[in-house]
Amino acid sequence: MSKILLVEDELLIQKSLKKLLEKRGATVDVESSGREAIQRLKTQSYDRIICDLMLQDISGFDVIEESKSKLQASEIAVKFVIITAYCSEQVLDKAKKYGCQVLSKPFDDMNKTLDIFLSHA
Repeated sequence: MSKILLVEDELLIQKSLKKLLEKRGATVDVESSGREAIQRLKTQSYDRIICDLMLQDISGFDVIEESKSKLQASEIAVKFVIITAYCSEQVLDKAKKYGCQVLSKPFDDMNKTLDIFLSHA
């Protein structure tokens, strides 16, 4: 069973994704704050971290940077998926630096998106 950390400050998206992932058998912890997510990452292990890029307090890339104290670069590349409504060439280039995937919101195909979230997890 996959253990997932979902970091999303939009409550409707957070609740919907949590419910859909749990229906597929995943265990999902949620955080609305990037700083809270970092604290959780320091004390728990996850198969996948789905992180919104634009959080209220810090960015998803800040969460990745802080996770470097616990995770190696190869783990970050496999575990993190950045989700964003603001997909630009700059965002894609920065994500490439970490090796993580970026998915644009709204998601085109929810089943395909869930498959990506659960792959490697």
